[in-house]
Amino acid sequence: MNKLDDARKKINLIDEQIAKLFEERMNASKAVAEYKLEHGLPIFDGNRENEVIKRNSALIEDETIKEYYISFLKETMNISKKYQSRIIEGIKVAYSGVEGAFAYIAAKKMFPNATYVSYHDFEEAYKSVEKGLCDVCVLPLENSFAGEVGVVMDLLFSGSLYINQVIELEVVQNLLAKSGTTLSDIKKVISHQQAINQCAQFINKHKFETSEVENTALAAQMVSKSLDKNIAAIASSDTAELYGLEVIESNINEKRNNTTRFGAFTRCLNNTNKNQMNSQFILVFTVKNEAGALAKTLNIIGSYGFNMRSLRSRPMKELLWNYYFYAELEGDINSNNGIEMLRALQVFCDKLKIVGTYTI
Repeated sequence: MNKLDDARKKINLIDEQIAKLFEERMNASKAVAEYKLEHGLPIFDGNRENEVIKRNSALIEDETIKEYYISFLKETMNISKKYQSRIIEGIKVAYSGVEGAFAYIAAKKMFPNATYVSYHDFEEAYKSVEKGLCDVCVLPLENSFAGEVGVVMDLLFSGSLYINQVIELEVVQNLLAKSGTTLSDIKKVISHQQAINQCAQFINKHKFETSEVENTALAAQMVSKSLDKNIAAIASSDTAELYGLEVIESNINEKRNNTTRFGAFTRCLNNTNKNQMNSQFILVFTVKNEAGALAKTLNIIGSYGFNMRSLRSRPMKELLWNYYFYAELEGDINSNNGIEMLRALQVFCDKLKIVGTYTI
């Protein structure tokens, strides 16, 4: 046997081992996909991929071969993601509003291969996941212009779902109308109350009448079905494309830093963020009715080194003049420090619940 035959025989044996290991790896990827499906997590995890490349490439001694091995790892992970996408394609994502609403756009960004299910309001979308009719619901948490979404905050406190992913979606409002409509044709605009408020300066300048509807996408849908060219909608450019409308004027909202944060809610709490950079978590809690209880609670959080990004209070519907608190914090709640902090908080909190863990 010559040198070439010997090398080819060796490659064949190695390829047989690679084939078996590849199948094992893809089966492990399937388990990862099933976990992500259950917990509403995105397929792409940049931190995890960088960690794998850094750790595994260190095993290669030859620097030239290492460059090719990194390319091999990246391609392998791309194949793995495609396989996970195929498994997750059947995921059902609930949202509030009609197709084209900002929640719909957020859902598509979070779960691009999902089936999207529309519900009339936030509570219906939330309950659909609790009942198992959908796998995930995507709901707004807060808007930089209008503040927190109280209904969703209350669902977090009283419901059983968890936030495992958070994204920020820039809200850009546009004036939409049927093809051939000019700005001078328009006499009336319809949209959600918040969108109308955000575009008040533009509306007043053109002396438009206004009419409020449940959401911006519904406004676009109504304009698309109307025969009246004097009516326009305020909504996103994505919605214009969806309903066959033209953008008459773009970026008509006076606030240019208008952003809405959306959360993905599932039935299981994600615990895979441990020791990852940029870990965040959300607590809801009530404090005992005694002097200084809230201050002591906040001091405990600070003493364990967790930075509080936000703290809000909300009235408890079942108890007059009683409040619960919603806090977003930076750090790993699954660390020893986080576990110890939870134990310390239980002394002063009547109710204490982790309702979300995610990375940013």
